[in-house]
Amino acid sequence: MKTQKFKTNIACGNCLAKVTPILNAEPRINSWEVDLKSDDRLLTVESEDMSAEDVFKTVIKAGFVAKPQ
Repeated sequence: MKTQKFKTNIACGNCLAKVTPILNAEPRINSWEVDLKSDDRLLTVESEDMSAEDVFKTVIKAGFVAKPQ
């Protein structure tokens, strides 16, 4: 399993509510979390075979940006 971290613009609980169904619907993501207390709003994704570009494309569907850290 691969763990990747991304800086995001997911800034609050409402933002998190918007991105949750998108990330949960991606079958290649085993688990994920966003640290809203971090200045960088770090998204941590655990997956078997997703590239950083794949994660970016998934997060952008919800209207947010995820840049590899």
